[in-house]
Parts: sequence; C-alpha cells; structure tokens
Amino acid sequence: MQVQVNTDDHIQGGDSLAQWISDECKSRLSRFQDHVTRLEVHLSDVDAGKSGANDKRCRIEARVTGRQPVTVSDDSDKMATAFIGASDKLARALDTDLGRIKDRHGRDTIRTAVEE
Repeated sequence: MQVQVNTDDHIQGGDSLAQWISDECKSRLSRFQDHVTRLEVHLSDVDAGKSGANDKRCRIEARVTGRQPVTVSDDSDKMATAFIGASDKLARALDTDLGRIKDRHGRDTIRTAVEE
C-alpha cells in the first residue's frame, strides 16, 4: 500500500509528519492492504493560519482495486486528531464497501439455501 501525503502552505511538519502519517496509515489500515493500492492524505488548515475551532482538515482518499475511490474527511482543532478521525472513518467506509462485495458473492439466498 502506497501512501502519498499532501499538505497546504500553512501546515508545519515536513518529512517527519509525512513519515508519521505513512506509518500510522499502514498500521491502522493494514487489514485492507490486499484491496487498497494507494492512499492519498491531504492535510489543510481551513482558516489559513488563523486560530479557530475545527480549523484543521484531513481528507483521505483510498484507491481500491477494481472499485471507485473511497474518500473521507475529518475536521478538528489538532491535525493529529483530524487524521485519526479520518482514518477511523476510512476503516468503517472500507469495511462497508468491501463487505458489500463479500456479501454479494458469499451469502446463500432463498433460491440457493439448502433445506434441513
């Protein structure tokens, strides 16, 4: 799973932030590594440097093999909190999206169920 981190001009952190984001993505979303080819993490300061409530935004887009991209975002006062919130939302969204594939092909229906 490849992780690409993009930030706007108002986000500080550089390579250490990008490395932390990459490590956390791989750790938190490791169970999806067979399905997700790339993650794009976008970090931004909505208020462009001014302080305020929920002014940090993290948007994560997951490129899933054979499926449409799954995108989530989260806003918070701190970038780390926004990232953790977005990664949790992404895990739930991927569970739902990939679960549909599994259910569609793996469940018995009324027509195929074996009577006991």
